[in-house]
Amino acid sequence: MNEKLAILSTILGSHYQTNDEYIFHCPYCKHPKRKFSVNLRRNVYKCWVCNQRGRSLYRVVRRFGSFKDQEGWRVLAGTPREDLSRFGALFETEKEEATTQTVDLPENFQSLTHQKLDSRGKKMAKYLKSRGIDKKDILQWKVGYCSAGRYRDRVIFPSFNEDGDANYFVARSITEGDFKYLNPAASRNIIFNELYLDFDKEITIVEGIFDAMKAQNSVPILGSTLSENSVLFKKIIRYDTPVLLALDKDAKWKALKIKRLLLKYGIEVRELDLEEYEDVGEMSKDEFKRLSSTASFVQEEDILVSLLSDVS
Repeated sequence: MNEKLAILSTILGSHYQTNDEYIFHCPYCKHPKRKFSVNLRRNVYKCWVCNQRGRSLYRVVRRFGSFKDQEGWRVLAGTPREDLSRFGALFETEKEEATTQTVDLPENFQSLTHQKLDSRGKKMAKYLKSRGIDKKDILQWKVGYCSAGRYRDRVIFPSFNEDGDANYFVARSITEGDFKYLNPAASRNIIFNELYLDFDKEITIVEGIFDAMKAQNSVPILGSTLSENSVLFKKIIRYDTPVLLALDKDAKWKALKIKRLLLKYGIEVRELDLEEYEDVGEMSKDEFKRLSSTASFVQEEDILVSLLSDVS
């Protein structure tokens, strides 16, 4: 334990002790007073100012320490270094992949943020209201619609990369007779609305756009998955971003694969219990906040138990 404390002191600086807690300056918010509480025995940390917290001190070491600090900690913890050895190849093409794709929004795109909407616009706004989407959401997500052309009578949800360029959009029909989604001929290997995400905080991964609008700091994977080749996965690893996984109930195996992949690379994962809901989109924002506040951390042994229970 003293050896681990020595590594933390190298990274975080001086500290004082209160019972089992060691109190450092917070490396996240850099508050001038020591407010970053570390418990080596329980392997947890929490800042009492910015509320940054976690159940793996190695996340702090990997985020702020040197390679020597990381290696020393892993030796003390008796854990393999497979994830570290693969980082170089993982990020070789990340920047190129993340910045190459841009798309044009539909020619007939009209914003739903206008004060005066035509009859079609009012119809779209009414549909969104029925899905629990208010004017603030419409403004935040830059939602629009098309009154003519290929995407006529569809709600348009644009996506913007970190430079503010459109890189994708979701076109959702408001009638049951049409194909539900009609999207552009472009790769879905993008970070949807990367412009508005904060990777220094916990990211919520959800299935679809309506799920994302009910959650916080959230990104939809649009029916796809998370793999080592996805730009979203690479950015999560680069920033060591904690993940709250909130996929649909019928995406159990997809969720299982994503959890295993994230844990393999040392990412802290929590999973939302949907309770009686089929997906996040069915919830109110307040309900999502309630459930997310009690979401449990995922451990490797939990995945093993889940696999065994399915086999039996």
